[in-house]
Amino acid sequence: MQMTFYFSDTVVLLFDFWNVHSPTGMALSVLLILLLAVLYEAVKMGKAVLLRRALLALPRSLSQEALTEPQEGDSDPAQGRWFWFHVGQTLFHVVQVVLGYMVMLAVMSYNAWIFLGAIAGSTLGYFMVYPLLGRG
Repeated sequence: MQMTFYFSDTVVLLFDFWNVHSPTGMALSVLLILLLAVLYEAVKMGKAVLLRRALLALPRSLSQEALTEPQEGDSDPAQGRWFWFHVGQTLFHVVQVVLGYMVMLAVMSYNAWIFLGAIAGSTLGYFMVYPLLGRG
């Protein structure tokens, strides 16, 4: 196994069946890694938007009623919303971790074309999605 970056059109990526051995296959693989990196940036931004919405759902000031313990049988709607925001953020986190590790393991093939595809995808994803964060 190569332990330094190299330019080649032959590489095995992530799984044995993802065996690239032609320039066309390499171009498609680079495109797929680029898209995975763009998707990673989009998920990262989606997670930030969800966190902002969760924080905006908090009450702006603490009142005496908010400080007292609820009576038995009372259900706090804010607590239910927080639970679902937490579930959503957990799902975003799982997807982000899976995508991040897939891109990282692809780069660890030490193929320079794959590395450049991951860098280009991350750059393109950041450029495309982070302006949307201000609108979110």
